[in-house]
Amino acid sequence: MTDPRRAEVSRSTSETTVSCSIALDGTGICEARTGLGFLDHMLDALARHARIDLRIDAEGDLAVDDHHTVEDVAIVLGRAIDQALGDRLGIARFGWAYAPLDEALARVVIDLSGRSHASVSLGFRRERLGDVACENIPHFFVTLAANARCAVHADVIRADNDHHRAEAAFKALALALRQAVARDTGAVGVPSTKGTL
Repeated sequence: MTDPRRAEVSRSTSETTVSCSIALDGTGICEARTGLGFLDHMLDALARHARIDLRIDAEGDLAVDDHHTVEDVAIVLGRAIDQALGDRLGIARFGWAYAPLDEALARVVIDLSGRSHASVSLGFRRERLGDVACENIPHFFVTLAANARCAVHADVIRADNDHHRAEAAFKALALALRQAVARDTGAVGVPSTKGTL
């Protein structure tokens, strides 16, 4: 499995235009320009700690609100991860991580099974973080899982500060993703009893 695991995905609707390029075997470089500063911050944390190279450009109907942009960025990023994984031959498949951020502690478990499911409990208390509605942050995780064709279980175990709550969750997602996409040099075939993912 020596092929470069890269993908470029674009999506254009009447609500948003989003383009994404990803390299799974990167160094953590991120260029995110979504028009939402808090989302850019979370995408930077995701790329940096997953050690993926990521570029995302988005133009959305922010005069309406942030929902369409957050959702469509997650759609395009999920599809890019899925395409970059190809047939998923020789990957570790599973990843799990705890990430602390001061008083906050988050846990994320991923299965790159080819089947989508998300169970997300982040426990926000505030309505917004910067320019992003807190309800759209778990929606990002759910939408990413659906489009990356994976199972994601994400929980914030404890936190006092909602910024820390969100950032710890994204960092745990990054660390779990980094494990799951890793090349398993001892693996033979696809990591599934079904023979396919």
